[in-house]
Amino acid sequence: MRSEPNLQFKFVNYTGLGEGPSVIIMGATHGNEICGVEAIRRVMAQLDSGELRIVAGSLTFVPIVNPLAYARNERNGDRNLNRNLFPKDAPQDFEDRIANWLCPLLAQHDVLLDLHSFNAAKGEPFVMVGPLNNDGPLEPFAHAEKERALARRPGVRRFVTGWMAAYGGGVQRRTRGDAAELETVLRYGVGTTEYMRTTGGYALTLECGQHLDPQAPEVAYRAIMNTLAHLKLIDAPDPEPLPFDEMEALQMVVVHDKLHADDAFVKPWASFDPVEEGEQIGTRADGTPVLAEFSGRILFPDARARANSEWYYLTRPNPQFGRS
Repeated sequence: MRSEPNLQFKFVNYTGLGEGPSVIIMGATHGNEICGVEAIRRVMAQLDSGELRIVAGSLTFVPIVNPLAYARNERNGDRNLNRNLFPKDAPQDFEDRIANWLCPLLAQHDVLLDLHSFNAAKGEPFVMVGPLNNDGPLEPFAHAEKERALARRPGVRRFVTGWMAAYGGGVQRRTRGDAAELETVLRYGVGTTEYMRTTGGYALTLECGQHLDPQAPEVAYRAIMNTLAHLKLIDAPDPEPLPFDEMEALQMVVVHDKLHADDAFVKPWASFDPVEEGEQIGTRADGTPVLAEFSGRILFPDARARANSEWYYLTRPNPQFGRS
């Protein structure tokens, strides 16, 4: 455990002489995901030494978004900051207080890159991307072309879309159509990138690798530099976008809930493990087998989930990603 902090919030801004977008890059939204912290500090050192220079636009770094969770080397302080991320008139916990500081800061920017890592023992980096342009009630959006162009620059080949749609479908099942409850619970699905899109910007969540993978900070650093080059904040060539034929793009389709505390997986699943249609994923408390309704990949399996909460997601290939 790191020493308890004085729980202050910190951001650092670099502004160029030329006109350009306002970009915010963040680390340690979850306190035990430190690859972004290391990469951000590395780029800041280059900027401070003069090795690197912002020539246009504005760049804001938040090296440690959640100082309490970071000090404890744990995912959360009082709760998961990356859910229900809205300003609160009456903050109830530490993450609410972060939100009251962070949300106005996000709203001052055009683009967000949020750097994360994951707990699974294995797995390659991936980026989570928002919806296509739409004016629907769930997640209206107007910058899909820019967001997806940026998503092809960080240097990863796996892309995941459909978070809010899949999450919202699960919420609708749980609430059985209760409109007030539906709106309340859907707000719980809003994290940093979702909030950024509500302000008129666009955003990516980059999962840079396993928490302790020594390559994860390198993935984060490369993503920062490629983002700055692509958006022309630094004097560097625009990185080549990942070719379509090298992508693995996945659409989150459905979330399955853990209905009883004794529901159990048949094996220790990891995100992106492939599943075949009809393959058994788990067993309900009453012995009913839980089968995959289509072939795809499992995502975010949570063996420790509580009853009546998300247990796992299923994804299927999204061949139209990037071409839409």
